[in-house]
Amino acid sequence: MAAEATASSLASADSGASARRTKWLLGRIGIYAALVFWAFVSLFPVYWTITTSMKVARNVQQGALIPFVDYQPNWLGWRSLGLSPDTIGNVSTVREEFLNRFLNSVYTAFGASALAVLLGALAAYGLSRYQYKFLWMRNQDLGFFFLSQLILPPVVLALPFLVLYRELALLDSTIGLILLYTLTVLPIVIWIMKDQFDTIPVELDEAAQVDGLGPWGTFFRIILPMALPGMVAAFILSLILCWNEYFFAALLTSTNAKTLPVMVASQTGSQGINWWSMAALSTAAIAPLVIVGVLLERFIIRGLTAGSVKG
Repeated sequence: MAAEATASSLASADSGASARRTKWLLGRIGIYAALVFWAFVSLFPVYWTITTSMKVARNVQQGALIPFVDYQPNWLGWRSLGLSPDTIGNVSTVREEFLNRFLNSVYTAFGASALAVLLGALAAYGLSRYQYKFLWMRNQDLGFFFLSQLILPPVVLALPFLVLYRELALLDSTIGLILLYTLTVLPIVIWIMKDQFDTIPVELDEAAQVDGLGPWGTFFRIILPMALPGMVAAFILSLILCWNEYFFAALLTSTNAKTLPVMVASQTGSQGINWWSMAALSTAAIAPLVIVGVLLERFIIRGLTAGSVKG
């Protein structure tokens, strides 16, 4: 009887362990299936853009999706920009315009992001380490005030900025866009950087000042290097927002300072939208952001999750 009971208990244990393994395996399969589905949803617009840049009008209208199966790839979109293999060595006014717009986007996006990170880091460090009082507002109120600027619709600022930039002779200038983009992304930089500085112990500041460093030396030599992941995350998010901004770029520029989003939106012809040219331009426009994001991915994740776990 004892042997039978032992065998029965062992069989029950094995059955329970097998059920747990099956449950765990099904859970893992479900998680990976959800991740694969979400990756497909997220990457499909990029795939559609890249493939559309190699279609002709007939393929676009038919909704062909798979190259070499539904249609034969064609360099029509890239040829219209002077960027196809058979035209890259020839003189092209469209390619020259694209390169000018590309450089304008680089100057404005990188310049505004760098300036916003510098100013935002200073403001966030002050809000994290010092106590302020402005009228009825304290530090928490000031932080909310900065973040609330993101709620304001850009169209509300269109006329004031148009009049202001005309008076300051900043219309159709890269400097004007850099200043405006800096103002636009500064709230989110302050928000990210303050959260980053809050995770750094105040005792490090006190120890550095005991060793003879002043407030500026403490900030630049001790605290700022430790906040590097948050700075990179804030820089990348600012870069994406500035790079893709269209409204103010279309409103405040006409010839010299136009950026890539404005050029992408202007791909229309006598017969409608040139989807192949627009897709080729969009592919060329998102490629730098993809490269930067892949290279700095670990900093983005560390920066955005820095304040999620606090001791």
